Amino acid sequence: MTASIPRVVELTSPFTRFAGRLLVGLGYEVVLVEPPEGDETRRELDGDAFTHWHAGKRSVTIDPAASPAGLRRLLSGADVLLDGTPGGMEAAAEGLDHLVHVRVTPFGLVGPRSGWQGTDLVVAALGGMLAQAGDPDGPPLRLPQDQAEHLAGVNAAIAVLLGLRARRRGPGQLIDVSAQACVAAALEAGTLAYLHEDRVPPRPGRVHPLVPHGLFRAADGYVGGGLGGSPRMWDALLAWLCEEGAEADLTEPRWQDPVERKKHQGHVFKVVQDFVGTWPKADFAERAQARKLPWAAVDLPPELPGNPQLAARKFFTEAGGRTDLGFPFAFPEGRRVTSLTVPGPGADQVLLDERRATPPVGDSGARGLPALDGVRVLDLTWVLAGPYCTKVLADHGADVIKVESVRRPDPTRFAPFMHLSRGEHTDPNTNGYFNETNRNKRSIALDTRTEDGVAVLRELVASCDVLVENFSATVMSKLGLGYDVLREINPGLVYVSMSGMGHTGPRAGWVSYADTVSAGSGLTGLTGWGPDDVVGLIYGHGDIVAGLQAALATVAALEHRTETGRGQHIDLSQLEAVTAHLGTSLLTSSRSPTGNTHPRWSPQGVYRCLGADRWLAVSVRSDEEWTALCEAIERPDLAADDRLRTADGRRREATLIDGVLGAWARGLPADMAAELLQARGIPAGAVQDGRDLAEHDPQLRARKFYVRGEHPAAGAFLHEGVPIRLTGTPGSVRSAAPVLGADTDAVLREVAGFTPDRVKRLREAGVLR
Repeated sequence: MTASIPRVVELTSPFTRFAGRLLVGLGYEVVLVEPPEGDETRRELDGDAFTHWHAGKRSVTIDPAASPAGLRRLLSGADVLLDGTPGGMEAAAEGLDHLVHVRVTPFGLVGPRSGWQGTDLVVAALGGMLAQAGDPDGPPLRLPQDQAEHLAGVNAAIAVLLGLRARRRGPGQLIDVSAQACVAAALEAGTLAYLHEDRVPPRPGRVHPLVPHGLFRAADGYVGGGLGGSPRMWDALLAWLCEEGAEADLTEPRWQDPVERKKHQGHVFKVVQDFVGTWPKADFAERAQARKLPWAAVDLPPELPGNPQLAARKFFTEAGGRTDLGFPFAFPEGRRVTSLTVPGPGADQVLLDERRATPPVGDSGARGLPALDGVRVLDLTWVLAGPYCTKVLADHGADVIKVESVRRPDPTRFAPFMHLSRGEHTDPNTNGYFNETNRNKRSIALDTRTEDGVAVLRELVASCDVLVENFSATVMSKLGLGYDVLREINPGLVYVSMSGMGHTGPRAGWVSYADTVSAGSGLTGLTGWGPDDVVGLIYGHGDIVAGLQAALATVAALEHRTETGRGQHIDLSQLEAVTAHLGTSLLTSSRSPTGNTHPRWSPQGVYRCLGADRWLAVSVRSDEEWTALCEAIERPDLAADDRLRTADGRRREATLIDGVLGAWARGLPADMAAELLQARGIPAGAVQDGRDLAEHDPQLRARKFYVRGEHPAAGAFLHEGVPIRLTGTPGSVRSAAPVLGADTDAVLREVAGFTPDRVKRLREAGVLR
């Protein structure tokens, strides 16, 4: 272990443990501080919970309250304190100017609800995630395997790296990560539809709210996919239907119009469903992909090791003699973590007596600047996954240059069905979807399908630190810009590719959208109420997860370059990124959706409240909280009922308890019910939609999460804010998204050194817009 490898001390919680796991995957030394009796996950799922979350970490046992000096000694030689404790360890970190102190809490450190209790379900409710899943006429549905906790974790890992990067130019700092804000920033169009169209979309059920995709039942399970996003995909699907005699009336000329198909999508989907239902799921996906159509089988976790793409890319790890999920990307320089050791309690007590030099603190006079100030990113991404990655980088100060082309238009600028705007849906500069994920960036309009356009791109590459693209696996090589060429142009370049399947493996050429990636990852198959009632994950959660993981990879690679002088290619597979968010599902062989329930706690659920489509999420984590709940709903008799004294007993009597809780909640506004329960320390929260988040949530308002900005074409609107709050080097929404090609001349002049005459000639030749 060298001094240059950062040491992270983790005071764990459900909202930090994934961050610690990700940092292990990056090669950092993560020291888990356990109580004398061992971390509680050692007693969960027969120890599988500890194996998943904490394998690869080192372990020391300390009672910080009884032995603050021991924790202090550990922190004096550490780089980062990853702090999930409810009250925080500011006292232990006081005066340690080198320390990057990342506090991760359900609702953040400031605001009227900073002291509220939060679980994955409650944070997902108050963050807007629950409003994104489920049938329109049924209860909101929790995404499986603690997706709110995972979003907090990956944001916390990014926060750690941003803090370390900022420390090169100044002292360590306190970083405030709100899990609720992490969720609220990850809803795809959930809030944007309200901000830009005054519209609150209903829960989508099994159909994507914007693109013509959904969940379809196959002969032996489910497949995810749809009509695709281009005329070619529709034509190919229709040709397949015709070959099999299953086209019904879809050959009529009216169906060539995408607007007509969208207007009568239910009918089109029924024809497709009748066809899909005759096929085994794996066969259908293989046949579809052979035609370059975006479909995937909906797999369950026990099926993942048999996925030939994941196996070929050596995605999985071995931990404690078991096969577990791997990490979202290979790092550094393409190396995979394939084996992890599960530490015993206090296996590394020697660290408490180790004399480790205090990490250095930079002093370059650049304090207060965003953490990524001075980093230049060439952004070749489009739609959501890639732009979300570069949005994170831009929010924290990177100069992101978005390369666009009217000959290869971004659907979030041009496609009517993805256009969110109060005005006409024909102006590429007014789409709220595009404008949200591309704020803080500059735009250059360049035709990369011309030889001169690629030449310009090469010159830009030479002057950038990072290149990010989310094309299919062969596009860059066909442009003559594979990594071998990029490395010759710029040896220090950090090149992040983020195709659906990755650049290698037997399925590298598969066409993928967010919903098909989620289908292949196991996430869709676990979203629902039971084995015969899968609802699926339809909105772009997978794209956002991939974008966050790509941002983490980028900052990690920049740190690696600072240490070694070497750039690298991060071959991120969106499938692997999403699969890495499946928690303990592989170790426990999860095979069926479980709705809103929890494997250990009871009761946990979502209950209808006063008003149209108003709901309350509640988690009871202990027998003490059950007693408090009974007092809050004025049913002390339930607390005295021997059948209900334990979580197992309450689970057996779930019908009784859900009936009582449902009757109590039905007569109350959801916010009032949540406040009554939170006053007694019980995790509870209203299920909030985009309107609630933007207009009514007091915590997000106090944290100034939504930021008003003026766009030159779309006017003034609210932007979703930055969920990671660095106190010393803050990120921010500095500028609205650019209009198409707004910065072409300036970028070519400032970055590549082009003369005005050269720019003029390129424009006259049609290379520039």
